[in-house]
Amino acid sequence: MEIVQWIVILLAIAFIFSRFMPAKGVENITSSDAKQKMKDRNIQFIDVRTPGEFKAKNRKPFKNIPLSNLAGQTKQLDKSKEVVVICQSGMRSTKAAKMFKKQGFEKVSNVKGGMSAWV
Repeated sequence: MEIVQWIVILLAIAFIFSRFMPAKGVENITSSDAKQKMKDRNIQFIDVRTPGEFKAKNRKPFKNIPLSNLAGQTKQLDKSKEVVVICQSGMRSTKAAKMFKKQGFEKVSNVKGGMSAWV
């Protein structure tokens, strides 16, 4: 019985760990790094917050594509161009970054801490 409990605990830890780890090939960047990238017109900036959150506070050139709509909207984007993803805290953008990588986007960057860390 004790071995089964340890296996369940280890599987739970592995699951939780995998949910919060960045996807392979996703670069975590700071808000300062994102600001530097804004000078490059070949980068696609995506904000995955809700339209209400985006309207309340946003930064150009970020385009709002809510996480709930992202899967159906990625066809509009260029897989060969870098994508920089942001949300409010970094949780939704981490999910979005993983989605971008799974769909074949070559270079994906996630803004650590999201808009809450924007300085």
